[in-house]
Amino acid sequence: MILDCAIIGGGPAGLSAALVLGRAGRKVILFDNDQPRNAVTQKSHGFITRDGVTPREFRNLAHQDISKYPSVQIKKCKIVEVKREKGSIFKLITHEGKPYLSKKMIIAMGLKESLPNVNGIRDYYGKSIFSCPYCDGWELREQPLVLISENNNAFHMAKMVYQWSKDLVVCTNGNKIISETEEQVLKRKGIIIKEKPILKLSGSDGKLEKVVFEDGTEINRSGGFVTTDLEQPNDLAKSLGCEVNKNGRVIVDVLGRSNVEGVYAAGDVSVVGPSQLVIAAAQGTCAAMGVNSDLTMEEFK
Repeated sequence: MILDCAIIGGGPAGLSAALVLGRAGRKVILFDNDQPRNAVTQKSHGFITRDGVTPREFRNLAHQDISKYPSVQIKKCKIVEVKREKGSIFKLITHEGKPYLSKKMIIAMGLKESLPNVNGIRDYYGKSIFSCPYCDGWELREQPLVLISENNNAFHMAKMVYQWSKDLVVCTNGNKIISETEEQVLKRKGIIIKEKPILKLSGSDGKLEKVVFEDGTEINRSGGFVTTDLEQPNDLAKSLGCEVNKNGRVIVDVLGRSNVEGVYAAGDVSVVGPSQLVIAAAQGTCAAMGVNSDLTMEEFK
């Protein structure tokens, strides 16, 4: 059987795409290796009617919705290789070596993130330290917060976090990443900048209490944010010849089309919009519409 579309990635983008294509009666398989980037997240926010839903609950509800459409399958496996066969058909190989053929494919596998190099940060990430103020700022509002950053997004993120808490300390972990001009802007707002290397984070049960520096000094904080570095989780997009921007995200049009005919991208892996659950879901819908529209036009040629 040749699929109409293969979807790589079972997050909100891939799930939304599967739903839309299922409602169009397209033969689809969604490949999900069940390793979402938001696995550490306890609750997801900002998605209307689903504010506060857990990632697992969201996926379960999505699977229930998709199960109503018999032309869509969800397979828990990893795609390790994609080749273009004769004409415009793609051959996808799973980690078990099983091949699948598809006319179109949507890359929706998200991105891989790297946290700042701070001892113990994983113990607090997703519990009292987060990467997105739109997702978790409300829960930390008006608390004494820390922003830990080792990259050039520190200045922008500090200004954003300030909306939720005016008691903010920016820690760069020994890196000089904030210019003198930027420093003056932040200081005028009462934002403290500490460039000293961080020895460790201190607290219990995922609840941050202190940031301890290598010189022995420490500051009391009850939570905070980090800036992360994001990259493609594998080289599938690159191997297909997809054009990416300087941050490694696949460049697409409004309907998720990449520069490679038959290849679409949606969610964090693409360049359209910030990393948000609701935005990724919307992008999956757009990519599915792109796939269905293109398949339909090809049928009328």
